[in-house]
Amino acid sequence: MSAKPFQGVSRRNAENIIFARTKHSAVKKIYVLVLKSYIGPLVITFFIAVFILLMQFLWLHIDDMVGKGLEWYVIAKLMFYASATFVPLALPLSVLLSSLMTFGNLGEHYELVAMKAAGISLRRIMTPLIILSFGLSSLTFYFSNNVLPFANLKFRTILYEVRQSKLSLNIKEGIFYDGMDGYVIRVGKKDKDGKTIRNVKIYDHSQREGNVNLTIAEWGTMELTKDKRYLLFKLYNGTNYLEKTDQKNYFRKRQFQRTNFKEESRRFDLSSFSMAQTNEELFRSHYSMLNLKQLLHFEDSVIRQLDLKRAEITKTTGDSYFYLRNNYRGKPSPDTLGPLKAAFLSNFTAEKAKIFINQALASARNLKEVIISQEEELDTREKRLHRYQIEIQRKFTLSFACMILFFVGAPLGAIIRKGGFGLPVVIAVIFFVIYHVLSMTSEKFAREGVLPAWQGMWIASLVFLPIGIVLTLKAATDAPIMDADAWKKRLKYFSRKKSNPAH
Repeated sequence: MSAKPFQGVSRRNAENIIFARTKHSAVKKIYVLVLKSYIGPLVITFFIAVFILLMQFLWLHIDDMVGKGLEWYVIAKLMFYASATFVPLALPLSVLLSSLMTFGNLGEHYELVAMKAAGISLRRIMTPLIILSFGLSSLTFYFSNNVLPFANLKFRTILYEVRQSKLSLNIKEGIFYDGMDGYVIRVGKKDKDGKTIRNVKIYDHSQREGNVNLTIAEWGTMELTKDKRYLLFKLYNGTNYLEKTDQKNYFRKRQFQRTNFKEESRRFDLSSFSMAQTNEELFRSHYSMLNLKQLLHFEDSVIRQLDLKRAEITKTTGDSYFYLRNNYRGKPSPDTLGPLKAAFLSNFTAEKAKIFINQALASARNLKEVIISQEEELDTREKRLHRYQIEIQRKFTLSFACMILFFVGAPLGAIIRKGGFGLPVVIAVIFFVIYHVLSMTSEKFAREGVLPAWQGMWIASLVFLPIGIVLTLKAATDAPIMDADAWKKRLKYFSRKKSNPAH
């Protein structure tokens, strides 16, 4: 016979054990419920944000892609890699919106109230999502450090190839077509079969000598080869006109040649219309295509180059003013230079003194131009250094932004108690726009050298950090932030206190 449950345990202790087990089982179910409620909106809002950004990208670059006869897989690759580059913008927004929607739904359906009534605090309800957010932040850092540089490289390379490729061959009736290098073609009329052409004119500019070589035909056929590398023209009943300019005295006398033909074939190379493969090494050193280890290496190299350049400028300036450098420390004053100039020039005649003064002025002007040029070069290198430093900080700020915006969205959803895509979307967009504007503005300050890179890249996160902490504390204590009656009572209290300061 099996032992009875809780044998040898008092009734109160048995009740406590049963209550603890029941509560533990309920907490597990709550964790599963919260995770399911959060993951769905997170995935949906993430892909919606990426889709919107992708549509914006297509709208901006539609002119670079239309009319070039690009294969479908080229456009698919471009859109895929472009979507990967939008993750740093779409992920924080989706985290903010999904966390706000999740806790807004729980609050709207009084599920959050029931959980708190069962003795489960908001901090414990948020625990699985906090763990998930930490995991998402770690995954985001891996993506930013390893996947994003590769995606940026592929995206920039393909976009460059698309921009450099020419528009697809499209010869229209009655229009001079100059899309092929070295030739201008005009077709008077096309028959319905799409091949037969009439009243054909072909200007040959391959020798870069102007309109000296012209072919005219009554009719002909136009078709592509099977590999689409060449355009074949078969012309009938035409004339070739050639004005020769390679003989002596061609300015006064030019030889003109005219040749009639019944049939003639012309072949045009279309290799320039195909999309050329660009060497990825052209873009590999760009700051957005490097991982953290490579960025640190480039940062160190640029810093050493800047130090060497400053030392070179100091030496050049010092060699030009060696007398002042050896006799004066720091910047000499006009009171010191005046007597020096007078004493030096008193040893020469007025004419020679004037020559020396002009030579000194010319030397000073030249040195000024050199210093300005060197200063511009230093400024360019410093801006390049700022770019690398900004990208180093971005590897971490993206991960941190996901955590911060979760702690803003989750308690805010618990406070407003509204789910769906209505009010939460409006609030999330407002907060994200503020965050994005702060981030872009401070990043611009960092690029220009107004702020150090670490300050410029972390300002937005540090501004939202106390907001997240305050909202979390208010939500945990059920503070009536969104309760209109509570605000009315508080305003009445302050107005009454202002009217009766003694009380």
